Amino acid sequence: MSVLRARRLCTLAAALTLTLGGTATAASAVGARTSAAADLREVMFVGNNWEGTSDVIRSSGDFARIGRIDVIPDKAARMAAINADPIKWAYFMGIRNGVGEGHDQFVDDMYSTPDGRSVVVSRPSFADVVSIDLGTGRINWRFPVAGYRSDHMAVSPDGTRVAVSASTANTVHVLDITTGAQLGSFTTGDKPHENIFTHDGKYIWNMAIGDVTTALDDPWLDWTKGDRKITVVDAATFKQVKVIDMRQRLDAIGLRDFSDAVRPAVFSPDESKLYFQVSFFNGFLEYDVATDRITRVKTLPKNPATSSDRTTWVNDSRHHGISMNPSGTKLCVAGTMDDYATVVDRATLQKGPLVPASKPYWATVSGDGKDCVVSESGADQVTAIDFATGQKTVSVPVGDHPQRVRLGHVEANWSGPTGG
Repeated sequence: MSVLRARRLCTLAAALTLTLGGTATAASAVGARTSAAADLREVMFVGNNWEGTSDVIRSSGDFARIGRIDVIPDKAARMAAINADPIKWAYFMGIRNGVGEGHDQFVDDMYSTPDGRSVVVSRPSFADVVSIDLGTGRINWRFPVAGYRSDHMAVSPDGTRVAVSASTANTVHVLDITTGAQLGSFTTGDKPHENIFTHDGKYIWNMAIGDVTTALDDPWLDWTKGDRKITVVDAATFKQVKVIDMRQRLDAIGLRDFSDAVRPAVFSPDESKLYFQVSFFNGFLEYDVATDRITRVKTLPKNPATSSDRTTWVNDSRHHGISMNPSGTKLCVAGTMDDYATVVDRATLQKGPLVPASKPYWATVSGDGKDCVVSESGADQVTAIDFATGQKTVSVPVGDHPQRVRLGHVEANWSGPTGG
């Protein structure tokens, strides 16, 4: 059982004691919940974006595949609705020929429900979020997002809420993960992308990346990319708490040629520092939350085989994917267009070995915290890298164009939907 899972159980136990009164009754309820938790298995969900499937693999060790989920069981119905609406069809084709690189985007992000019985998936080309029953493979609920494309999600620390970016509507929806009911929403900058809940669940940070599909990629044309900013909101009221424009912070340290489009990001364990990637940059930056300034910049090696023509870099990415080990001592960076991943010492910013990887698109942490796991979208596999040594440990084949990789849970004996 992961540390996060254990904390959730402690919180639930306390809540049950207060609500139920009687020691015997509370103990019985907590015991039942603990037993149910013991029947869950921690796994990793790998979203195969172009294929419309999610592979479920072990969360550590050999990362062997346990099962596979079809995340577009309603494809025929969705395509019929799109083909009947000229505007929806135009956006669908725009996604295919733009951010999809000639492919449909069927799965961007996914999280399991606390009971391990369903997985919630954002589907960009279908502009929605769906909950899929892991036992039957059927859709429990569907939420159409505002606009015409869904994107990155985040799950609250207690696992009950999921935030999803509606990228063409400059909106983030927050949904009940069990029912799909909208609990609230908030506006963002142009093209909301990454979402992060703070550890206490009180705030949501959203990063808007602007328009990444234009060819206006020279630094002097960066202003054409739109309104890019970090929006911080209260997770209970969805009211804006703070807006951070990295353009001002970059200019303050002389980085006027850097894009201010914040891409993947990760907090330090105490949430005092934010480490983030920006468009076109081979490296990452460190932002101090309390002083509201960029404190360090780490440039990572360029691959000499990578074209210097920015218009050839996928969706304005250079490096896309960053994670941190649980102790906060090591960072793992996916060098997307440079075809490697590397572990970086957080204190010294000294990089480890460059582990060859084919268009690594995401980086996350294994269930036991020992490995960084990157999705190799160009090789249709996920690769684990030991945080301690910086060396590759194993690669596991998955489906077509893996992108997001998320920890989650399934029932202990699950091996794939059985229908019904």
